[in-house]
Amino acid sequence: MKLKIMAFLAIWINIAFTFAQTPQSTAKIWGRVLDSENKNIEYATVAIVKDSILMKTAFTEQDGLFSFDNLAFGKYVIKISVVGYPVYQTDTLTLDATHPEINLADIKLKSTSTHLKEVNITAQKAFVERKIDRTIVNVDALISNAGTTALDVLSKSPGVNVDQNGAISLKGKNGVSIFIDDKPTYLSGADLENYLRSLPSSSLDQIELMTNPPAKYDAAGNAGIINIKTKKTKIAGFNGGVNLSLNQGELSRSNNSFNFNYRKDKINVFGLFSYNLNNSFTDLDLNRKYKNDDGTAKYYFNQNSYFRRHGNTFNLKTGMDYYVSEKTTFGVVLTGMNRISSQVNNNTSNLSNASMQLDSVIRAENIDNIKYQNGGVNLNYRHKFNQTGREITFDADYLAYRNQTDQAYYNYSYFADQVLKSQDILTGNLPSNIDIYTAKLDYSHPLKNNWKIDAGAKTAYTTTDNTADYRIIANDKTSIDYEKSNHFLYQENINAAYLNVSREGKRFSIQAGLRFENTVSNGHQLGNLIKPDSSFKRTYNSLFPTVYFTYKLDTAGNHQLGLNYGRRIDRPYYQDLNPFFSPLDKFTYYVGNPFLKPSFTQSIELSHTFKNKITTTFGYSWVKDDVNETIEILNGTYYSRPANVGKTTVANVSVNAEIDLTKWLKLNAYAEFARTLSKTDFYTGYLVTNGSYLRFNPNLQIKISDTWNAEVNMRYQSKFSNVQFLLGSVHEFGAAVQKKLSAKSTLKLSANDIFRDRIFNGVINNLANTEANWRNRNDSRTVIISYSYRFGKAFSTPSKHDSSGADAEKNRVKN
Repeated sequence: MKLKIMAFLAIWINIAFTFAQTPQSTAKIWGRVLDSENKNIEYATVAIVKDSILMKTAFTEQDGLFSFDNLAFGKYVIKISVVGYPVYQTDTLTLDATHPEINLADIKLKSTSTHLKEVNITAQKAFVERKIDRTIVNVDALISNAGTTALDVLSKSPGVNVDQNGAISLKGKNGVSIFIDDKPTYLSGADLENYLRSLPSSSLDQIELMTNPPAKYDAAGNAGIINIKTKKTKIAGFNGGVNLSLNQGELSRSNNSFNFNYRKDKINVFGLFSYNLNNSFTDLDLNRKYKNDDGTAKYYFNQNSYFRRHGNTFNLKTGMDYYVSEKTTFGVVLTGMNRISSQVNNNTSNLSNASMQLDSVIRAENIDNIKYQNGGVNLNYRHKFNQTGREITFDADYLAYRNQTDQAYYNYSYFADQVLKSQDILTGNLPSNIDIYTAKLDYSHPLKNNWKIDAGAKTAYTTTDNTADYRIIANDKTSIDYEKSNHFLYQENINAAYLNVSREGKRFSIQAGLRFENTVSNGHQLGNLIKPDSSFKRTYNSLFPTVYFTYKLDTAGNHQLGLNYGRRIDRPYYQDLNPFFSPLDKFTYYVGNPFLKPSFTQSIELSHTFKNKITTTFGYSWVKDDVNETIEILNGTYYSRPANVGKTTVANVSVNAEIDLTKWLKLNAYAEFARTLSKTDFYTGYLVTNGSYLRFNPNLQIKISDTWNAEVNMRYQSKFSNVQFLLGSVHEFGAAVQKKLSAKSTLKLSANDIFRDRIFNGVINNLANTEANWRNRNDSRTVIISYSYRFGKAFSTPSKHDSSGADAEKNRVKN
């Protein structure tokens, strides 16, 4: 097998070097758009035309800059359109070997009216943009995103679903890898949920949804990758912004951020600081009916749990870029997060006999105090060999996660007449440490005729150390709970290499890649007085191909077809491999599974796009050794554990539309229908599960005036059956309004779940002699007021830099 892999890679590398010897002929056009008062224009629409055919469109950034890279030699025309100004068009621009780059410098637009004192730029980025290998969501395009968190933004993105526990799925599939600025978070479960809740939406620029990511990205994540891109300030001088928001429901929350960028000469310093105040609750009802072997009722268990959460989270990201020359840049980025939070669960459980007469009551107060910290350092290097885009980049990262959880669970058992039967206290000391070291090298080489080759390698080494020290206090005596106590060590090394070839043509574009990953993992559970030592070691090698095609059926590009295929892997989360028992309450435990195997997914998608407005996608994927949550009942106690549930197939069709109904009314709508089929050897017997759902997310954007905008939105998902769980339907309505106070400040007001409809409910199936259902409500009806202000004044840099090939690097900020 290894010889086949080595031979296959050798062929790809040989192809790469063969292409690399071909002379290059790619070029670039860039410039800056200014208004009549020499102020930068953001969101101006810039189009590049060749032979009367529209090739690409782009929007200017905050600093007014635009750029078209990797162009073939030839003759072009640039057209710029902005509300309040006539369309600007350049003369014919010729790119050839003598002039491979054209800097249009500052393009000053003239107002249509000489009496206009102030021009308000109301052009807006599209909510959704599409590329050959991803869908891009512009966060600021929706007013209702203001003042929320990254998790809230994801829940409104097309194809993304965030369930009641904060778990994220993409187009009906679990196993999504979350990246921040092209770097994996390495988080899962509650840690990932809390992290995303701590990121204010004001710090986000775009969400990239990749159901089939290119070979450059890690192959982890069966459902694909969601890459969250933070905002970057590119303009010279000292610039920044402040964003403040208050979120009021039954409880108060707040998301605030401050970002800055200072650039002069060869030094660029940047930073982002955010503060998140979280106050939330979950009101959960859980009902269980235990049965005899003949199906008659044995006894009933009805439980209400009220979770009250409070937390303060501070996020910091800062760094510096040093421009050694026009072609070489060194950078360092420091990140840190500190979260101090608490959760109190007041729990009442009523146990009734077969006649539904109260037998006993258990009341519990479960307290978790959590101190979570993580920090990281990134060293990066970038070198451009020439002006055509050939470059090499290197990143070295160290990430450290430190989590200290202290638990105290007070349990009181009463007879039916409320006389105290017994009481005990369970305490837990749970330190958890994760250290991650990575190094990554990427090389990009544009070729002639719009061909391009990308290649790279990466190594990652991870160590985890998790301890669970549980003690029981009963009758004034303290003893170690060896059944729940645990010490688990885990190490993992992943080595990868990839090659990607792409070409963007007038009508036909192609991209193909191959990634190889080698994984070596070791787990060791230390024993105690009642549990022996246990360990495991796994080594496996895998190839992950990706292919993308797009074809324009007409020269205007009104109809475009797309096809892509890819293979991916979903490795078990570090926490899921830890086999210790984690109590949620006296009758419910979470248990890890050290025997989890990685699952592999193959997926294929066919799409049609009409005038870049309506995209219809048909998708099909099949998963081997799919991982899902399973519930098992032993002696009346629930045990939730992840398991390889077997084979799963998902077929879906989705439609995403962005339609201008009138000059003042725009519709963004996403609809998806999916059907899943799961086959597994379940502990209750062989299980076949069919499930389907319909998801619909319409959004109406209303332009009231040049300074006033409004939005009305809705989300709906039908009921859905998935392995053990039958999930009930969910829907909600929201609205928002925005007032642009000036060119630098904006005030927004939004309301979420206005009718308080977002209530989760469902049934747990396939339980041995048991029926169970639940109902879950949280603080979803909220009103958010947010205020944003941008500040700063740009100063000019030496003119010798204005028209050089260093512009891309000087404007680059790794935030």
